[in-house]
Amino acid sequence: MGKKTIASTPATAVLAAARVDFELRSYQVSPSSPDYGALVAQALGVEPERVFKTLVVDVDGDLVVAVVPVAGDVDLKALAHAVGGKRAGLADRAVAERSSGYVRGGISPLGQRKKLPTVVDESALTHERILVSAGRRGLQVALAPAELIRLTGATTAAVRA
Repeated sequence: MGKKTIASTPATAVLAAARVDFELRSYQVSPSSPDYGALVAQALGVEPERVFKTLVVDVDGDLVVAVVPVAGDVDLKALAHAVGGKRAGLADRAVAERSSGYVRGGISPLGQRKKLPTVVDESALTHERILVSAGRRGLQVALAPAELIRLTGATTAAVRA
């Protein structure tokens, strides 16, 4: 198994409890930097297609988590369709932080305060390991996409714009 004692967050606690093979990777990028995701990928020395961001989205008044590559954006119409909704828009920052229990730039799809329906972009399945936030700015976790999908109860769909 990967390193588990470097940082303790709700996300890493979920991974450790499930005995998932993962690796923590730290980086230094200001969350206010333009093109934050691309800079994170560059700092970690990995392709942007393997680094995924977690977005909290309002679909017809209900919150949904979208996990998409940092190299793109979320296709709001496709996400709404994937969860049986009609209209979608990014959730307000304060709403996303309150619901997830994490701060912007560190929102992980794992260990969120409130379990929400989650959709992982199907491109994740083309990689042996992807990186998502470990629940803290400056910390990513590398894991198999199948483990992320299993632990979040996610569905997969083409939701990358």
